[in-house]
Amino acid sequence: MAARNPYEVLGVKPEASEEQIHAAYRKLAKKYHPDLNPGNKQAEARFKEIASAHDLLSDKEKRARFDRGEIDASGVERPEHAYSRYRGFAEAAPGERYEFHSGEGIDPEDLDDLFGLFRSGGRREGGSARRRGRDVHYALTVDFLTAINGARQRMQLAPERSLEVTIPPGVRDGQILRLQGQGSPGRNGGPPGDALIEIHVAPHPFFRREGDDIHLELPVTLGEAVLGGKVTVPTPSGPVSMTIPANANTGRVLRLRGKGAPRAGGTHGDEYVTLKVMLPEGSDPELARFARDWAPKHPYDPRRGMLP
Repeated sequence: MAARNPYEVLGVKPEASEEQIHAAYRKLAKKYHPDLNPGNKQAEARFKEIASAHDLLSDKEKRARFDRGEIDASGVERPEHAYSRYRGFAEAAPGERYEFHSGEGIDPEDLDDLFGLFRSGGRREGGSARRRGRDVHYALTVDFLTAINGARQRMQLAPERSLEVTIPPGVRDGQILRLQGQGSPGRNGGPPGDALIEIHVAPHPFFRREGDDIHLELPVTLGEAVLGGKVTVPTPSGPVSMTIPANANTGRVLRLRGKGAPRAGGTHGDEYVTLKVMLPEGSDPELARFARDWAPKHPYDPRRGMLP
């Protein structure tokens, strides 16, 4: 099934600003993220669609190419786009200089074939040499936890063709995976090219990756901050128990060793947990009475040094 128009997926207009696109993504991601909808396959599929749309529209170059019709909604170059440049050669003004840009979808061998046709008056000459097929570039968006933990994911290329892609644990955003022999077929018995899969990692509502380390902002109650104690903390590999020290302020950073992204050699980065003290929602008369009695007897200035 062809990917839907990314503007429709995010519910924004084609002229939407970057801020509007990011805001729409965050709102939808919080609603459909698999962590918030365990076991809900429809929500999982919707989240992947949302992440893929955001990945395309948040990249200025990709968005411009999509708007010009050069790539489709999944980020794959439209087949006719490369050959439309040939039309540009024929339609250029007399004396205008033509340029070939490598890596933009035209194979130099295709140009040889094209000009060979011109030279032979439309009859193909030669063509007996074995030629390796071209490498084909694709883009694949994976969710954050899949990038950290690894998985196998099927990538639909066309209604009748798909690829099984192995996502290695710890894959990074922008990393390119090579699938040997999955590109364009060779010519005259030549070997096929490869499929080059550029991985894009969708952002996570709670986790953030820096290098091989994972960062998380963890809300804690007033009682947990004052008295300390054990709390359950999410990590990419599953929840773990962590001890909060007594009198822990907002901004206190605690480290969970080995709970970050996997590295080559079998080691892992760490997870850094930043505490954020949260008062209960709504008014609490008992807490207010306590604060009125306690504050005058225990004055302190948390903003000391901020003002002249």
